Amino acid sequence: MNQKKFYIKTFGCQMNEYDSNKISDLMNSIAYQKIDKIDEADCFIFNTCHIREKATQKVYSDIGKIKKIYKNKKKPIFVLAGCVAQAESSMVFEKSDYVDIVVGPQAYHKLPSLIKSFQSNRQRSVETELDVDGKFDVLKNLKNTKSKISSFVTIQEGCDKFCKFCVVPYTRGPEFSRDHNKILDEILLLTDNGTKEIVLLGQNVSAYKNNDISLAKLIKKIAKINNVKRIRFTTSHPNDFDQELISLFGEEPKLMPQLHLPVQSGSDKILKLMNRNHTRSDYLNLIEKFRKEKSDIQFSSDFIVGFPGETNEDHLDTINLVKEVKFSLSYSFIYSQRPGTPATNLSEVDNNISQKRLEELQGLLFKQQIEFNHSMINHENSVLFENKTQNEEQFFGRNQYMTPVFIKNTVIKAGEIKKIFIENANRNNLFGRIA
Repeated sequence: MNQKKFYIKTFGCQMNEYDSNKISDLMNSIAYQKIDKIDEADCFIFNTCHIREKATQKVYSDIGKIKKIYKNKKKPIFVLAGCVAQAESSMVFEKSDYVDIVVGPQAYHKLPSLIKSFQSNRQRSVETELDVDGKFDVLKNLKNTKSKISSFVTIQEGCDKFCKFCVVPYTRGPEFSRDHNKILDEILLLTDNGTKEIVLLGQNVSAYKNNDISLAKLIKKIAKINNVKRIRFTTSHPNDFDQELISLFGEEPKLMPQLHLPVQSGSDKILKLMNRNHTRSDYLNLIEKFRKEKSDIQFSSDFIVGFPGETNEDHLDTINLVKEVKFSLSYSFIYSQRPGTPATNLSEVDNNISQKRLEELQGLLFKQQIEFNHSMINHENSVLFENKTQNEEQFFGRNQYMTPVFIKNTVIKAGEIKKIFIENANRNNLFGRIA
């Protein structure tokens, strides 16, 4: 009997990447082998993102493409997982007759039994229970031996902030922080298999709290693991930083001097309409606190353009905030309605106006990104190397600020940290040689 094969496609955020790795381990436990060839699968799994409308549209478009590929072949089992599954539940079946199993991000640990059940009775099923505690109880028994040099570890899920544009509280549920001992066990397993950098993940990771263990205390425990050379965390909310966590950037050398800190808008009016519960001044004061502790710290951020009610004055407030902070990297998007969020009831800004504002904002953000990367030229960077490029002519790694760095292939090994003299740069990458 031939081993069954599955193909998994991940849409969206880093947490979905983490979840997809765990889903792959679950599939291995029921004798399914992961493959990369799209036309040889017995089972397809789409792990989806619902954060923007275009992301959801792409999911259904890609399902249609798979349907065409298998038109004259035996139909594979099709699993729709993740946040689109959670948000749309049984509505998925109305949108696509090709999907067999719908499973939310807090219930994917039930996939083995759902697949076995479908194989037996060919009955479609929906599983969207918010059982995050049960999920991690199942996942702790999985032994992942395919660690990367830089590995994600989910420590917190869900969000209690209820920003008016965001679906996370509805698709991932309330805030849940994993037991810190189980997190440390997972990290030890990863480092035993070659991981050197740990990236702690959460929808609101800075709100992590397990009994008396805060994020700062957890990072201190992780830093004591010898094989962990670098620590990062994402994504954070500006309201959840205490002084202990801020000071840690100046105290713990393993904590990298780069922080993703979404602000979304530079206008107090829009921040209030978004229900962000912080002001422009609060955000700028927080930035200054970090820079006081770690003068070379760099920030990335997220921006939403054209949120309902945004005027030209509000847009200029955002532009001016960007000029003041000087971000090394940022992500910006036009506001997209998400069904079920409070902002869907507000009047939208004309799309042409939003597009012009986005172009202006991105022009400034890209300029800052290029300037930051060019500031690295003729300086040494500490680079953790991950792998060779596909043509094996260059080695790829990331510096302390998370910027990709490429050097011509030498005797470097994956997992080594080297001082690299930066010789050139573009908007996205740095290029150099061993110092």
